[in-house]
Amino acid sequence: MAQQDSSTITKKWGIALAVLIAGGFMAILDTSIVNIAIPKLESVFSVNTAQVQWVVTIYMLTLGVVVPLAGYLGERFGYRRIYVLSLAVFTVGSALSGLSWSLSVLTMFRVLQALGGGLIMPITMSMVYRMVPRERIGTAMGFWGLGIIVAPAIGPALGGWLVQYVDWRLIFYINVPIGIAGAFLALGYVPKFPRGMTGPFDFTGFVLSALGLFGLLLALSEGQTWGWGSEAIVLLLIASVLFLILFTLWELTVKHPLLNLRVFAHGSFAMANLLVIVITVAMYSGVFYVPLFLQTVAGYGAMQTGLMMMPAALVSAVMMPLSGRLYDRIGARWVVLAGLLILTYTTFLLHRLSTTTPTSDVVFWLMLRGLGMGLAMMPATTAGMSAVPTTMVGSGSAINNIMQRVAGSLGLAFMTAVLQSQSTLHATTLASSYTPASQPTMQFIHRLSSYFGQQGLLGRQILSTNELYHLVQQQAFVMGIDDIFVLGAAITLLGAVLSLFLRTYHHRAQG
Repeated sequence: MAQQDSSTITKKWGIALAVLIAGGFMAILDTSIVNIAIPKLESVFSVNTAQVQWVVTIYMLTLGVVVPLAGYLGERFGYRRIYVLSLAVFTVGSALSGLSWSLSVLTMFRVLQALGGGLIMPITMSMVYRMVPRERIGTAMGFWGLGIIVAPAIGPALGGWLVQYVDWRLIFYINVPIGIAGAFLALGYVPKFPRGMTGPFDFTGFVLSALGLFGLLLALSEGQTWGWGSEAIVLLLIASVLFLILFTLWELTVKHPLLNLRVFAHGSFAMANLLVIVITVAMYSGVFYVPLFLQTVAGYGAMQTGLMMMPAALVSAVMMPLSGRLYDRIGARWVVLAGLLILTYTTFLLHRLSTTTPTSDVVFWLMLRGLGMGLAMMPATTAGMSAVPTTMVGSGSAINNIMQRVAGSLGLAFMTAVLQSQSTLHATTLASSYTPASQPTMQFIHRLSSYFGQQGLLGRQILSTNELYHLVQQQAFVMGIDDIFVLGAAITLLGAVLSLFLRTYHHRAQG
């Protein structure tokens, strides 16, 4: 009977996969599309940036709490049922968020939205591994992973267009018809999966993981604002690490763990997750800091910046399925290595960013990065998950999603701290060399004038202190971003070396 069920599940998996991709894409898109609306929300609700930032932060924190539940809920109640329920909760949360009349109400509805959105990605990953034949899993995961890379790049452009030309509420309402259609399509085309033996709910494990992940993600997201040396951040970091250590010890001893951490003993799962961390950090360095440069230094608007990021997303969209096919043919190691080497080189190229860098060069470098990202991301994930027994896929997919979220937050926090430190160092060095009337100052202004169009400054013999300070800070900031990309390239190169130890678990069709 089990064989018959397995055979039935793996038939016509392509349509079911397309349905799951749409749901996953929507959930990931919502993590980036809201960022672009922060200035608009400040104006609408008459609040400051720190207050409105919680609309983004609370969503991320809630995701961290609910993701560990995915495996248990899927095994206990059925993966398709939990997926449809997650879509429904996410859709209702989106509709209510669009109706919000105050910032506190919007924040509350964003929690509801995240309760559904946080389960979608790990649940869909688990279903993909259950319904797709193992000899085609690389191709399937290549398509499934489109949302992870493409959605964060599309989000700013789509969000910018909606906020600028239509209505900010549509960044939430846009999810409603997609969510409703996705739920009905899932009921029609996504197969039911046999329920597993879960045992009693691991309440202690859930509390420990929730406290640990919530505290860690909160500290990483607010460290720059509150100060890394502040009492609140230090206590949060200590407490979250303690809770996560207790969670690990508990999960390794309890009979029915919330997350079966023994999954790390299978094949390349541990190495694959380490590579996913490296790739995620590299991805966020481009997705976050290049737009930051384009908007704060180059002066482009949000939608223009999003459009400049789009070609890279399209290249990744093309490469993801191709990398999956390569995985099915030759395995993961050489595909991941090639992708990480391309990613290392293109990340290093971005350290050439300056106030005079042509936009076409930036777009081309990002497209090359998209190629490397598309090659590396999903084959690494697939290599790790393919070694995991079917009974542990729920835990494996939840752990993989947790790793990505923590890596993204940790990478941004670390890189931003380095950016701030290096910018301050460069500003001090530049300021010691330049005075308003010095020759180095005039050469410095000459380099900037072609970009900023400040030709009038060249005719002056003496600059005001405020003007000089602004230009020095601007240049120091650019130099700090350049340092970030050198660091990102070094981290990615380390990942390329580690990929040589990645073992491949792919299965060829018999016959």
